[in-house]
Amino acid sequence: MKFVTSMRILAAAALTSAAFGVSAQTLKLGHITPPTHVWHMVAEKIAVDLDAASGGKMKMAVSPLQKLGNEAQMINLMQAGAQQFGIFTVGGLSNREESLLGWSLPYVFKDVAHASRAAGTPAAKEMLKRLDQHGLVGLGYTFAGMRHVLSLQPVTSAKDLANKKIRSFPSPIYNDWWIANGAAPTAMPLSEVAPSLTTKLLDAVDVDLDALVGLKFHQQAPNLTLTNHMAFPAVIVVSKKWFATRSDAERAMITKVVADAEKWGYQTAIDADVNNLKKASADGAQVVTFDIKSFQAVGGKVRDKYTTKNPLIADFYKQSKDL
Repeated sequence: MKFVTSMRILAAAALTSAAFGVSAQTLKLGHITPPTHVWHMVAEKIAVDLDAASGGKMKMAVSPLQKLGNEAQMINLMQAGAQQFGIFTVGGLSNREESLLGWSLPYVFKDVAHASRAAGTPAAKEMLKRLDQHGLVGLGYTFAGMRHVLSLQPVTSAKDLANKKIRSFPSPIYNDWWIANGAAPTAMPLSEVAPSLTTKLLDAVDVDLDALVGLKFHQQAPNLTLTNHMAFPAVIVVSKKWFATRSDAERAMITKVVADAEKWGYQTAIDADVNNLKKASADGAQVVTFDIKSFQAVGGKVRDKYTTKNPLIADFYKQSKDL
């Protein structure tokens, strides 16, 4: 009798799974930051809210720290429909859509709140639309803290970085920015930064405070220069191939869930930037007094190069600085 009952239970479960079909699969969301990072918090919120909104039919597994691959590999997975969601840096996506480099123009944004407002500009929304031709649906933005310099030796002006190796995001505009300031930009994964600082293969790191606190880079390089030189957003994307298989109601539900998480993430990032500085200072990071004008001096030249070559970047710059 117990055997018959068990078989009935299994049969019922099989019918339920068949009824859910593709909707019952575990969806994948990947990103490159640690679990303490605000982007991971946004990802988890999307997962929880989508599960609730779908009545449990859309469950999601969130994979931080490149567990599904680096950004280029994850984008390939999404284009094939094998990964459904991603949170990718604008720097990584700019290899597909050049206009996203506009987010990395130096000294455009005062703080994270200013950058968050820029996400609502017509130019920022047009950048998202242009991802469609690359097999991605851009649904929104999420932010980390502003970019600063963390170093082995105190950096009191740009000249202190002359010929010094600084871990920089692998992007042409980052390379142009640091070369203009006399430094030697070096690309490497976040996982390799701490040992490279320990062995002095690196002299400094271009970093946001979310990553600094989460990965404790200040334990190797204690000097923090709050240059505030760039914003650091990511784009919340969905696989175009997978999204096209959803019903109109499901697409509307996903869009709303992401929009709510986007708005929540803005305030979370604003609060985190303040709190992370307190955490870093309490944990041994030494804030350095420095000459900001030495960095700002070359900002205009870098901005001019990119606003001249791309009209959408020029529009974004104008719309952002006027906020």
